[in-house]
Amino acid sequence: MKPIILANEQETILFGKQLAEQCLNYLSNHNSAIVIYLIGDLGAGKTTFSRGFLQQLGHKGNVKSPTYTLVEPYHFNDFSVYHFDLYRLADPEELEFMGIREYFSSRSICLIEWPKQAQGILPIADIEIHLSYLALERSVCLQANTKTGQSIINLLH
Repeated sequence: MKPIILANEQETILFGKQLAEQCLNYLSNHNSAIVIYLIGDLGAGKTTFSRGFLQQLGHKGNVKSPTYTLVEPYHFNDFSVYHFDLYRLADPEELEFMGIREYFSSRSICLIEWPKQAQGILPIADIEIHLSYLALERSVCLQANTKTGQSIINLLH
């Protein structure tokens, strides 16, 4: 897929909102979890994207990266979003102790920053979002790994 160029923080938030809207459309007709990996260096825009994503779904408070808690839950009317930040994860087995598999139940969206920290524990991502620096802008590439992911990405166009 051709990279999407995001000129500033507002465009990153808008992109998060657009993808959230399509995930919501998908959830309205399906009873499954959606897994999204957020991949990129520190400061690439992963949490900014997540802020826009959650705002679009109706979250009104702050959105911070759950670096020390590993996961921040957001509950909506008939589904939940779980925002993971695995940057400080010392051992992927820690996720098993916290009941990681329960987060990937039906009617949930899991946004996962630093998924490589938990290789072998996490389910395959429906969508991978690769964020990178491009001078003062950000470059975003979307990759669908499942039929669910492809369906959602197709709704963006």
